[in-house]
Amino acid sequence: MRKQTGSKGIGSRLAARLSFIPETIAELRKVVWPTRREALHLTVMVLIVAIAVGIILGVVDYGFSEFADKIFLWGR
Repeated sequence: MRKQTGSKGIGSRLAARLSFIPETIAELRKVVWPTRREALHLTVMVLIVAIAVGIILGVVDYGFSEFADKIFLWGR
């Protein structure tokens, strides 16, 4: 006679692992997706902000680089 170890069979473990697929589909149906216009607008905004932050960081980096060169290399 086998002891009951509390483990499930292979079939029930596989079913439990695959049960997330219909649950995921059900959750995706509840999502309110943006319209094409909204997606385009938000994409453009992200690109503008990314470019602006890149420019700002580039200027700050250049400034610190020049400052470090003057301090540590005595203006060479």
